Amino acid sequence: MIHSMTGFGRGQASSSNIAITAEAKSVNSRYLDISFRMPKEIQDKELALKELIQAKISRGNVNVNVRINKAETGQPEIAINPELAKGYKGLLEELRDVAQIDTAVSLRDLTKFEEIFVSRERDEKVLQTIWELSKEAADKALDQLVAMRAKEGKQLEKDLLQRVEDIESKMKEVKTLTNGRADEVRAKLLERIQKLVDDDTLDNERLEMEVAILVDKMDITEEIVRLQSHIKFFKEALKSDETVGRRLKFLSQEMNREINTIGSKANNSEISQQVVHAKESLEQIREQVENVE
Repeated sequence: MIHSMTGFGRGQASSSNIAITAEAKSVNSRYLDISFRMPKEIQDKELALKELIQAKISRGNVNVNVRINKAETGQPEIAINPELAKGYKGLLEELRDVAQIDTAVSLRDLTKFEEIFVSRERDEKVLQTIWELSKEAADKALDQLVAMRAKEGKQLEKDLLQRVEDIESKMKEVKTLTNGRADEVRAKLLERIQKLVDDDTLDNERLEMEVAILVDKMDITEEIVRLQSHIKFFKEALKSDETVGRRLKFLSQEMNREINTIGSKANNSEISQQVVHAKESLEQIREQVENVE
């Protein structure tokens, strides 16, 4: 079963007044491209998160956003530097005395000095808890993402199968139209040449050889056989449990090559009409395949 490269997932984990939310989203990409947004507490765990993603996803542009829900932890991200706060308070009181100002130093005065606030340092136990919860939340988000990619993959599979079967149907019509076509083309060519060339100067053996060459150049049997083979492999790939996005893209390119050749060699309005319809379906296939993992 094929998977889409587009999806979204969300996961949450909490413990000891610490709550973590992780979101994972992906779009199509030629390779596996991973990017993160995460709190500083776990920025050294980027490699471990990459390995977690690589175990579940093989292709796509994947973005994972991990955040600590501050409102649920009950702890601000900053703390007070007591010594610096006392120092600024003393400085302001000294300034008040020098300037002979009666107003007392207030809390509002002190909060204007940003230096008294510093980032809260978390101990190792808290940091480990944050990492374990982040990993759990990310794992849940990735599972949801993979499930969504699989669900969309089912729709892609259905659409691709329908379109490739449409091409197969058109080629069956073409094959029917080509039955006996070689003899018909040969007879018409001979008739036209006979009218243009004097019978006394006509080399029948050479004429037959030239006609045979022309008929062979117009024969599309080989292209139809190759196209049918590509369609067979394409349908098998749709049912594979492996990552087949690149294989489907290659097969669609090969199908396009054969259909173009059939169209250029056909020299028949009915065949050309079937080729146009086949190319319409193939164009849709090529667009859809770009989003297959």
